[in-house]
Amino acid sequence: MIWRKVPVPVIAALHGVVFGAGFQLALGADIRIAARDTRLAAMEMKWGLVPDMGGLVLLPRLTRADVIRKLTYTAEPVSAKQALDWGLVTEVSEDPLIAALDMAAVISTKSPSAIKAAKALILHAETLGEAELLLAESRAQGELIGKPDQMEVIAAQMQGRAPEFK
Repeated sequence: MIWRKVPVPVIAALHGVVFGAGFQLALGADIRIAARDTRLAAMEMKWGLVPDMGGLVLLPRLTRADVIRKLTYTAEPVSAKQALDWGLVTEVSEDPLIAALDMAAVISTKSPSAIKAAKALILHAETLGEAELLLAESRAQGELIGKPDQMEVIAAQMQGRAPEFK
């Protein structure tokens, strides 16, 4: 659950077997990129337990209730393709580590204060009502407009260069 509160994006590169605790840890990432041969499973039922480590908090935000039940009740692994179809992974890649590093490189060119605000708002979007979320959006926007990171983004765009954040 702590990955949801870390103020920077967390990108998980998944390969091989992502079972039990590994599955729950991966669910906490902002973005999950899986290798084509990755298999994922909530294995706790195999041992007479239930998913923990926030698995049952995170799963309803990613997929349907019937999928959660199937994963939990059967403890059967699913393919990366099935996990993608069910919303458990963001994308499937031949090399998830390279894909994750490439994505991190793209994200690192964006305003750090805007990324931090966006991550917080996305977390709020999962828990707040519409009115509260609209107010949170307005507050976040007000804290970004005209500040150094935003001004650097505008200057870099107008000058045709990459932004340089301090």
